Amino acid sequence: MEIRKPIHDRVLKATTKEELKAAYRDWAARYDHDLVNEMGYVAPKIASDLLLKYLDEANADILDAGCGTGLVGSIVHKCGYTNIDGFDYSPEMLEKAAAKGIYRSLLEGDLMNALNIVDGRYDAVISVGTFTCGHVGPQALDELVRITKPGGYICFTVREQAWEEDRYIAKIEEITGAGAWEMKEMHTADYIQQEGASCKACLYRRNPLISARITNDCTSPRPGDRP
Repeated sequence: MEIRKPIHDRVLKATTKEELKAAYRDWAARYDHDLVNEMGYVAPKIASDLLLKYLDEANADILDAGCGTGLVGSIVHKCGYTNIDGFDYSPEMLEKAAAKGIYRSLLEGDLMNALNIVDGRYDAVISVGTFTCGHVGPQALDELVRITKPGGYICFTVREQAWEEDRYIAKIEEITGAGAWEMKEMHTADYIQQEGASCKACLYRRNPLISARITNDCTSPRPGDRP
């Protein structure tokens, strides 16, 4: 049985963007402590290790999509990667990320909308805790593919419950069938240990022979980011 804090319930059960943004505003100050120190949120470490297993250029341009307070960025930065940009839905979370001094730039926005980022901008995109219940849906994968350079890497986690309910495998197979990426690794991993929650940890490589724009055709955005 999953055990979680009331503020986390607010986040997962938010039904509007306004509710979600308010919940993250109220959680920002204790987010790192609650999730990492008390709840065993291990997905940032698992996904970062997965990406860096393949990404061996220290000067690579990396986007932390749904960066929150900078948990993933901190891990990647400690490994010697310094060209990291962050993107998130919550201004309060972005303030916490900025205070860590690890991001080259930070941008506020919604991953369920078209991003103001040119095609093929990044050598790697990593998104952890973003594809989860009531947050960003599988349609957003199209945008992550679009902004990744041919030959670059897309690393993301999907909370197991959302994986089943939102049929992520259908979107992944659609992108694969279009020849836009190829799977390097996918496995089930711990997500938040005190909840007993697991996730899919996924690493894909953008097809170097495909440079056409991937269209984000979502018409019914769901709210925000993170666990």
